[in-house]
Amino acid sequence: MMENDDFEQHGHEAEPLDMLASYFEANGWAYEHNGEDEISATMQGSWTQYELRAIWREEDQVLQLLALPDIRVTDEKRSAIYETIGLINEQLWLGHFELWSNSGVVLFRHGALLSGGDVLTLDQTQLLVEAALDECERFYPVFQFVLWGGKTPAEALAASMIETRGEA
Repeated sequence: MMENDDFEQHGHEAEPLDMLASYFEANGWAYEHNGEDEISATMQGSWTQYELRAIWREEDQVLQLLALPDIRVTDEKRSAIYETIGLINEQLWLGHFELWSNSGVVLFRHGALLSGGDVLTLDQTQLLVEAALDECERFYPVFQFVLWGGKTPAEALAASMIETRGEA
């Protein structure tokens, strides 16, 4: 991830979508503005490629961040994934997973209330983005165990929550 020094030329706070654009650019992630109140980026994680979308609601001073891992759920697996999401969400302090009913896409969603003006700090940006990506990376195997591994949601969560040390 990007270091604070990468932002010396941009400052440590900016309008939310401008700060996110700078953050995405500093990390080398492809991004685009989808209108004046939305930005999206793509990045490669350990398990899959992620799409990040941020939507700024200036009137409410709320920034909504969505992280979409490449997980699509068939109709046959929806009830198992709803149960899985319920079990996972019990583990989270910030944000939540959900399943979009119209498309079968699993996503992580988090909203941040930016009181005191419409600026986003570098620290807030890193926290929002890294928290979303960390949770997606942490729980991606759970979804895969349910969708492709034949495990129940409880079995999948138990199998995925084993702490490992180091990397293979």
